Amino acid sequence: MVISLQLDSDTPLYEQLRNQIVIGIATGQLEPQEKLPTVRQLAEELGINTMTVNKTYSLLKQEGYIVIDRRHGAKVSPQEHDNPNPSPQLEEKLQLIIAQAAIQGINESRFQALCAQIFSKMTYQHP
Repeated sequence: MVISLQLDSDTPLYEQLRNQIVIGIATGQLEPQEKLPTVRQLAEELGINTMTVNKTYSLLKQEGYIVIDRRHGAKVSPQEHDNPNPSPQLEEKLQLIIAQAAIQGINESRFQALCAQIFSKMTYQHP
């Protein structure tokens, strides 16, 4: 998986990294149980501070996307989520995205079409 950070973005680096890893999991670029680079390796590869990567990994662990074992490092979680109800945080983020789309003049049918197009690229889907 290729990670590209925008150093001049208003989005913090840890959040950019988190988002790209989550998308990597959803699209199948990162497989369940796949070992992630160490904090030091990833920081060196991206040219960022180790604390930034550590913050990203801690956030991903808290959100359940990765598991961290002191002896074996960070791995992608097994992805055994069967929760049909979205979290309040997800609903809040979706509400903001829908509001931004509406302000930009995107109607509901176009928004749904965009969602379907993006969702079709995700390999991790419940049956």
